[in-house]
Amino acid sequence: MNINEILKKCDHTLLSQSATWNDIKAICDDGIKYSTASVCIPPSFVKEAKKYVGDKLKICTVIGFPNGYNTTAVKVFETREALLSGADEIDTVINIGDLKAKKYGAILAELKALKSECGEKILKVIIETCLLTDDEKIKMCEIVTESGADYIKTSTGFSTGGATREDVALFAKHVGEGVLIKAAGGIASIKDAEDFIALGASRLGTSRVVKIAKNENSSSNY
Repeated sequence: MNINEILKKCDHTLLSQSATWNDIKAICDDGIKYSTASVCIPPSFVKEAKKYVGDKLKICTVIGFPNGYNTTAVKVFETREALLSGADEIDTVINIGDLKAKKYGAILAELKALKSECGEKILKVIIETCLLTDDEKIKMCEIVTESGADYIKTSTGFSTGGATREDVALFAKHVGEGVLIKAAGGIASIKDAEDFIALGASRLGTSRVVKIAKNENSSSNY
């Protein structure tokens, strides 16, 4: 697959705790230059980033990140504030403890509330697959489908593991019609990106693909 086609599916991501505005500005510049699907950045930078990029680039941010155990009211407030600040897409983390405790109704109600806030804006649901059993992953495919959310996403990148080929294949088998898949965490090569896309991922959460593109451009100048 052409690297430019892969870049169009990438949420170019920087969620480091030590990120500064200069760092965020740099990935926004990269996102515009390489035509990524979005940049995924911390909520505190959304307003400034949207002002900086205007309509040239989608701004994605994270809610309840990375642990997911904020109350629903807090997540709703975070989402509302992010959207008012200019966010185009929202990536939220589920309450994993609720899933383990089989509080499926609570998870569904929360996701419906967040999707209601998002309206036509994209909502992606991070389920942190590295902490789940296959049965729990399948259950989350069902809940995300019922909630009306737009994407199911593998990972935060801040836990014990990232996206796996097996998990993306499992999602593709069990999500309902209209639910898309985002693979995130540990996508380190073009081969990884191609594999995840072939298995059914429509988005990739990564910063590596842009770095590879930069290196290719640099090499071609010699």
